[in-house]
Amino acid sequence: MKSYEAKILGTGMYAPKKILTNKDLESIVETSDEWIYTRTGIRERRICSTEGGEWPTDMAYNATQDALKAAGLQPNDIDFIIFASVTPDVKLPNSACILQVKLGITNNCTCLDISVACSGFVYGVNMANSFIKTGLAKNVLVVGSEMLSREVNWKDRNSCILFGDGCGVAIVGRAEEGSESKVLASILNSDGTGGEFFDQPIGGAVAPITAEHIAEGSHFMQMKGKEMFKVATRTLAENARSVLEMAGMTKEQVNWVVPHQANIRIIETTANLLDVSMEKMIVNIDKYGNTSAATVPIAFHEAIADGRIKRGDIVLFDAFGAGLTAGATLLRY
Repeated sequence: MKSYEAKILGTGMYAPKKILTNKDLESIVETSDEWIYTRTGIRERRICSTEGGEWPTDMAYNATQDALKAAGLQPNDIDFIIFASVTPDVKLPNSACILQVKLGITNNCTCLDISVACSGFVYGVNMANSFIKTGLAKNVLVVGSEMLSREVNWKDRNSCILFGDGCGVAIVGRAEEGSESKVLASILNSDGTGGEFFDQPIGGAVAPITAEHIAEGSHFMQMKGKEMFKVATRTLAENARSVLEMAGMTKEQVNWVVPHQANIRIIETTANLLDVSMEKMIVNIDKYGNTSAATVPIAFHEAIADGRIKRGDIVLFDAFGAGLTAGATLLRY
């Protein structure tokens, strides 16, 4: 069987129009701009409209327009959609199928939703790489799109300050012969024993949401921040070292690291563990907060758009999320 290389052909993003600042949050919960910023690095976050037009698949549609243009492709050139989200439009049908229709794709392409929280985009890129390598797909649209404002308890100051809404996408396609741009190494892993560190036990088949849950607010996401911090920093550093070793490269050869934007302290600690300068870390958590599966593709797209990341650069994606899930990808953009 012939093997192919995969590269990122184009990227895109969509940020909801409404901006919720730390100052705005002061009127919602007992907090302050200084308290939030010093602990998280977040200044503001985006919030989707509940009137329509900014549902997760709407954001993905808009972001994909930019990615298609950058890649020089048409919608029907896409033969696989991987939609990473823990906040789908609806339970059924899956968001990838909804997006397929919105994009006007008529080629019956494969549509898959994955739910691995903040690791979603990195999981999707690594899955796309595997499908392209084996010839099962040629152009894969990988989406990270989240509307976490629907799942946040806005009375809990420890959690509501962290999250925002948004979408980032990338088209991963077959690299042409002789192309230097390609995925160099990747790793995915999970540890289900830490599932209780960040979970949402109410709302599934085991415990459907009831009026009592809504009254007490137990159906929202809940997180044990200290436990997540410890495991996240260690795992992010370990996975980064692993993909570098797999590719036979050193940290000095890496031009840019695009980490999951959960907390500035996690990013700084990971940089210290890796002995990598913060100048190499792509950081935009101040503008968007934690958008789960969308953080890495949004940060990646912005860094391409503003000229920091250029073709030929060595880029490291590094993510960690509820599950517990984690993954890293090393690529030459």
